[in-house]
This record gives sequence, structure tokens and C-alpha cells, in this order.
Amino acid sequence: MAIFLNNDSKVIVQGMTGSEGMKHTQLMLRAGTAVVGGVNPRKAGTTVDFQDGVQVPVFGTVAEAMEATGADVSVVFVPPKFAKDAVVEAVDAQIPLVVVITEGIAVRDSAEFWAHARDRGTTRIVGPNCPGLISPGQSNVGIIPASIAGPGRIGLVSKSGTLTYQMMYELGDLGFSTAVGIGGDPIIGTTHIDCLKAFQDDPDTDAIVMIGEIGGDAEERAADYIKEHVTKPVVGYVAGFTAPEGKTMGHAGAIVSGSSGTAQAKKEALEAAGVKVGKTPSETAQLMREIVASLG
Repeated sequence: MAIFLNNDSKVIVQGMTGSEGMKHTQLMLRAGTAVVGGVNPRKAGTTVDFQDGVQVPVFGTVAEAMEATGADVSVVFVPPKFAKDAVVEAVDAQIPLVVVITEGIAVRDSAEFWAHARDRGTTRIVGPNCPGLISPGQSNVGIIPASIAGPGRIGLVSKSGTLTYQMMYELGDLGFSTAVGIGGDPIIGTTHIDCLKAFQDDPDTDAIVMIGEIGGDAEERAADYIKEHVTKPVVGYVAGFTAPEGKTMGHAGAIVSGSSGTAQAKKEALEAAGVKVGKTPSETAQLMREIVASLG
């Protein structure tokens, strides 16, 4: 089992014929992902040759790709100014999952495609500005290196791409059911709470790592959710303890205003919900190791 992504997932790549799309499609194929098509209206009807003799067809639209291949996941490697149209097209085609890797999308555009997906009610969006998600040994959609961790029974949800990689590396010998990088923009499609719910419901996830960062109140809301609904052990880490007030740090959503959104406030909210919070990523990984050992 895994959440959102598994062995049966059939993936199309919007923007596959661009340089980033080509590079990461190759890596996804090497990881065992079933990439069944690309989408580029200007190159519809062609095929792209990848290593190991793999040929991937290019379709003019997401709907055509889905009809021809049975695809149920799209990953978006489209430049920021075209990303909204790409996501709206995927939502209109009613594909179940869209993973938006693109960084630098205007917040208004993200708000519009998020609202469109919510109104249609058929498509989950992960991202934007995220590394994607991986169910090790099953499927990898996005830019997470497939070699850093194998399959296991830990679930990971993270705002930060690089901290996703670090946590997977630190716990690589224990392995993961699924790791989801949700992105750190002010508006994202899938939240900590969405992932916590899915991991709680997944019989093959035993414990959860949650990585947050300064800015907003997503971690505080996640803490409330954990307190009420999550019975599996959760460990957490909040990036940004040393961030100066009022300065955007890394992600567009990582900005502290006054006393709200600070790392300390988030840490306290999580600990009040029974989450063990590490002071560093390595300490957080060690907390998870202790939990896994106690589960036997």
C-alpha cells in the first residue's frame, strides 16, 4: 500500500519535451514509473526516445493522452506563465492526480487553478513548487531521487524539497510507504492534513514524519488535526528557528509576521498534540528510529 501513488499508477508528463521534462522523465522511467505519454500540442503524434529502448508517445491534450493510455496521474514541467493553463486542462480532463513541479507560478494563478480543481471535485493537486511524491519501489513522480530510500512503513509529508531528501536519506534503511513534498508556496493543493489523513488510513504506514517551516498556520492546524484524528505516532521538524522577522526565507510562504508563524509557536502546538519535535533534521530522524524500535 501507499498513498496517492502506487504500482498501478499510469503517468503522463505535461512539458515532457522540454529540457527539465526530458531529464526527469528519464529518471522517473529508470525508477520504474509507468510513464505512458507526454503532452505537447505542437508535437502531437510524435514519440520521444529514452534510454533502455523506451519510446514514449506525445499527445496533443491531456484528454487524448488519458483516452489512449488510461493515465491517472499527470506531472507538470511547464514554465510558470503556462502552468495555470496546463493544470486547468488536466483538471478539465478529470485526471485524478496532478503534480505541479513548476516553481515561480504567480499566486493568483495558483489560486485560480486550485479553486477550479476544488469546484470540479475530481482532481487532487500536489504542489506547486514541490519535488513531487514517491512510493519507493512502486512509482516516482517529480524530482525526488529514487535511490535515497527504499520501501518501508514510514510516511513522510514535507513543505521542503531538500528536507524531504535529507529525511529520506537519514531513514533510508527503514524505508517509506510514501514521501510527499507538498511545496512551500502560499497556496498549495495538498496540505499536511490531507497527507496525515491518508497516512492514518493506510494500513501499511506505521508512523509519520511531518516537516513544516515558518510562515502561515498550516502546522498549527495540522497539530489540531493530529490531536483529534491521528492515532499513529508522529514526529516533526519545523525549519526556520533562526529566521529574522519579516524576511521571506526560501519559500514564498515562509515569512513571519509578528508572533504568528514562528518556528517556536509551531513546535509548541505540535508538542501539545503529542508530536515529538526534533531541533534538527537528524534529531528528528533519531526520534523516528526510537519510535520504530518501540513498535517492534
